[in-house]
Amino acid sequence: MIKSCQPPILDWGSPAKTLPPGACDCHAHIFGPFNKFPLSDKRGYTPHECTVETYMEMQAALGIERAVIVQGSAHGNNNEVTLDAVRKLGFHGKGIALVSPKVTDKELETLNSGGICGVRFSTISKAGYSINFLQEMASRVQKLGWLIQLHFGSVDEVIELVPILSRLRVKFLIDHQGRPPPSKGTDSRGFQALLELLKNSENCWVKICSWYRQSNIGFPYDDMRPFVEALISARHQHLVWGSNWPHPNFQGIMPNDTELLDQIIKWLGSSKKTQQILVDNPAKLYGFS
Repeated sequence: MIKSCQPPILDWGSPAKTLPPGACDCHAHIFGPFNKFPLSDKRGYTPHECTVETYMEMQAALGIERAVIVQGSAHGNNNEVTLDAVRKLGFHGKGIALVSPKVTDKELETLNSGGICGVRFSTISKAGYSINFLQEMASRVQKLGWLIQLHFGSVDEVIELVPILSRLRVKFLIDHQGRPPPSKGTDSRGFQALLELLKNSENCWVKICSWYRQSNIGFPYDDMRPFVEALISARHQHLVWGSNWPHPNFQGIMPNDTELLDQIIKWLGSSKKTQQILVDNPAKLYGFS
């Protein structure tokens, strides 16, 4: 049976601090409208309709200027919903696609012209594509100047992948802090492998995003703060932030996007790091001008 998702909270309020110009949400999903963009039969969950128009309302409420729309697995590898969202966001929007390894060069060029700047691989998503195709696709997207986004079930998966990732000649972005289990702490082999990769590879980037999913204690998710702070200390110049709106396939108490934004700014600890991680790093990684 396919699980149904909760709707996101739409009563955002205002963040405690005004964001710097050019602030970017590097991880948002758009779902629907379903009569125009049908869901995939192979999806692992059924989201509520969460359109780009509603997302743009959230952007305005929080003061977010730029956005990276990540193709949601519920829409499979039909990237029309993401292309439509990027088109409506204009020069403030970029997209990350889900593509089959059988995708043609012509199809990749079409995605590129539509504002797509990377592809996503997952080890856990039903509609995602396995990292077995990572090296093959890396050589193809390198020609387009794209990045590769990696979605793991656990940070421990990084350990065996370090030799492969270290040799990649394209930028790669690891989602959701790598998904470290709080119970293992920041000294776990998997998280330490991620930190070393972040420190030593010019192509490695990490996204601070959806830490609420990994927390064992719920709001205010303080058991995740040490992981975020460790990443900031390791290399804040290669970190970006994402909201994960509308928080698909999450079974806990739905987070408020304003509270999540306030929290990451508090954890960053300074206006300089806020500028770096919310503005400068995304501009560099995704090619915002």
